[in-house]
Amino acid sequence: MRSHRPLALVLAGVLVLSACTADKTDTPQPLNPSAGASGAGDPYYPDDGNGGYDALDYHVDVGYDPASDHLDGDTTVTAKATQDLNRFDLDLRGLDVRSVEVGGKPAKFSREKEFELVVTPAQPVPAGSTFRTRVRYSGDPAKTPHAGGSEIGWSRSADGGAFVVGEPHSAAFWYPVNETPRDKATFTLTAHVPDGWTVLSNGREQGSTAKDGKTTTTWSEPDPVASYLTTIAIGKFTVKRATLPDGTPVVSAYAPGAEGNDATGDRLPEIIAFLAGKFGPYPQSAAGGIYLNEDIQFSLETQTRPTYAKWADILTVVHENAHQWFGDSVSLDSWSDICLNECFASYAQWLWSEREGENLDDRYRAAIEIFHGSTDFWNRKLVGMGAGHEFEGVYDKGILALHALRRKMGEGPFTALLHDWTTQHRHGNATWAEFEQLVNRLAGQNLTPFLDDWFRGDGLPTDADLYPGSLRR
Repeated sequence: MRSHRPLALVLAGVLVLSACTADKTDTPQPLNPSAGASGAGDPYYPDDGNGGYDALDYHVDVGYDPASDHLDGDTTVTAKATQDLNRFDLDLRGLDVRSVEVGGKPAKFSREKEFELVVTPAQPVPAGSTFRTRVRYSGDPAKTPHAGGSEIGWSRSADGGAFVVGEPHSAAFWYPVNETPRDKATFTLTAHVPDGWTVLSNGREQGSTAKDGKTTTTWSEPDPVASYLTTIAIGKFTVKRATLPDGTPVVSAYAPGAEGNDATGDRLPEIIAFLAGKFGPYPQSAAGGIYLNEDIQFSLETQTRPTYAKWADILTVVHENAHQWFGDSVSLDSWSDICLNECFASYAQWLWSEREGENLDDRYRAAIEIFHGSTDFWNRKLVGMGAGHEFEGVYDKGILALHALRRKMGEGPFTALLHDWTTQHRHGNATWAEFEQLVNRLAGQNLTPFLDDWFRGDGLPTDADLYPGSLRR
């Protein structure tokens, strides 16, 4: 996200070979079912996500009528049980649930707390088994309360359509989900809208059909995606298609009033090529962008196809596509480590400016001179900042911290850091502790005090850490 502001099929369960000496038959181990946890364990958002299963795939089928803002949903969640389950939760905000099935059989369900959909299957689900949960639901998603800021939920667009973006919460506003970045899964959307409307989402186009006044479009993302990075946009879009040199499809869509952004959008292959030179091969199945004519406060790195506010410029496109490596392919494990996403995407903007001829050391020194005496600037932690403070320093202080780290490590080790991090954790999750270990290994020295000073500290770094290497005049 760039702010507008500076700043896994066999239903086997657990089968254990029993020592039946007479007939040597296998005896299934008795189940010991219990309820899956109602949270995934992130202390910043303890109710987010759920335990007891690992989501593998979402197939979201929605019908939407822009005139009435009515949505009908039919979502199937494929998951693998990590314990014997007699109950488990999904996250769903607002909307009315009509029915739930587990393994094709009706299941009991209830709503608890703010967004817990509690499911009780007809029979317990054995640990290790893959099971499917189908939820049918409907309602007016735009009426669901949201927190504001970087969480805007389902929103109406200026052309009468709709879009959804948000961080850390987005997906649960329009489909049942295990809403935590710790549980990435593949994603397919099939959407039915009145003729004349276009639907954009993640991944690759799987085709569209028109019948009885409705258009049905399917998009599929074969790579695992964190749920807040899934999206749907419905509008009167102008759509442009191209390919990257390796054949990766590029689909960009421009809302009415945002067509002027196509000159920037057309530079995407150039931008991706530049970023690939810094971070390694482009890790996603597709590319493109959704250019809205909306004055929202942020653009978001929705996987394969970022969603842009009306004010987005080329540096915004650089930032959101850098996220396709940092944040989308390599996703955080805990929200306290948001710098692993945002600091790097923000620093990519500086790398682009360096490509254009800017001296980053001079830019760094000028920034230090401006902010040297600002307590408000330096007291914002970049790691372990506390719930509600995740986005306060990562867009500006985070850039300076990474440039100082670059000069502290040296160009060779820092370049290796960018490549090794995105390669080692491709399509997975990673932590700040793992990042520190990689930094120290590549630097050949213990840089933990330096990292603590810059990233965990809430004051002006020491002079030695402020001006490492060529940064000292």
